[in-house]
Amino acid sequence: MAAHHRPLFVLFGASMTEFSFQPGGWGAALTDLYSRKADILLRGFRGWNTRRALAVLEQFFPKNSPTQPALVVVFFGANDASFPMPSGRGQHVPIQEFKENLQHIASYLKKEMG
Repeated sequence: MAAHHRPLFVLFGASMTEFSFQPGGWGAALTDLYSRKADILLRGFRGWNTRRALAVLEQFFPKNSPTQPALVVVFFGANDASFPMPSGRGQHVPIQEFKENLQHIASYLKKEMG
């Protein structure tokens, strides 16, 4: 019997993604909606921002992977928008860099996963 391959959906983001499978969460609702139609893979990490996402983008979405996602939901921004710390450390990412990071993530996914 031939293997049945369902499309792969990847949820990639920060805590709103990480906790999306809690009761009533959007990830749980998506999984319910696509039950037996798609495989949903959670890649949500509390505290992450777009800068951190860029650092792991090629590891999480390798170009030569035999299984490429049909859909990637990118859900970052709350941590990027946090108040900057005087030390320069923390999760804050300036708005222009945030825009550039999202554009880079989207371009990479479109080019390499497309």
